[in-house]
Amino acid sequence: MRIVGGEAKGRRLKHPKTMGTRPVIDRVKTALFDILGEDVEGARFLDLFAGTGSVGLEALSRGAEHATFIEISYQVAAVLRENLRITELAERAEVIRGDAFRFLEQPATEGRQYEIIYIAPPQYQHLAAKALASLDAASLLAPGGLAVVQIFPKERGDLDQLVLQHLRQVDERRYGSTLLLFYKEGQSQSNEKEDDSL
Repeated sequence: MRIVGGEAKGRRLKHPKTMGTRPVIDRVKTALFDILGEDVEGARFLDLFAGTGSVGLEALSRGAEHATFIEISYQVAAVLRENLRITELAERAEVIRGDAFRFLEQPATEGRQYEIIYIAPPQYQHLAAKALASLDAASLLAPGGLAVVQIFPKERGDLDQLVLQHLRQVDERRYGSTLLLFYKEGQSQSNEKEDDSL
């Protein structure tokens, strides 16, 4: 597992010896940031269920202004902080050890809106749908911002059943056993995917 682009390209990241984390593979991470493109530069990035911080670290390496990492595990958060040290990106990062859902319930304040929000919770616990619903009710996504949900394709049904008031799906990409769903602000009665340009 490594940083695949930007100022910290090639730096190897550490991974905890615990169950439950599922780092995104380099091929998917490369594809994701090819899609995000220049939108990453200068963006405030929120990495929910951050794990080792691989995605948020990639954003920082590629020019994000700041990244906030939410990770509930003390042991995993310690590895995340070590990865920030390894990549020399800690000055533009904040690590919050706590529950992602409690974070989503907090009212948005100055500096607490994000242009890009990445959601990659543990699999098969219905957490992706719960997190997206919580984000839909929150005010954490900046105007024109983008939320990306990473799931295993078999988890898709949970998200399809959601009725979202403020977010609409605008794209999706599948890479083997990883499915990325992209959401932007905008009311959608049907919650159907629209062909918007990212």
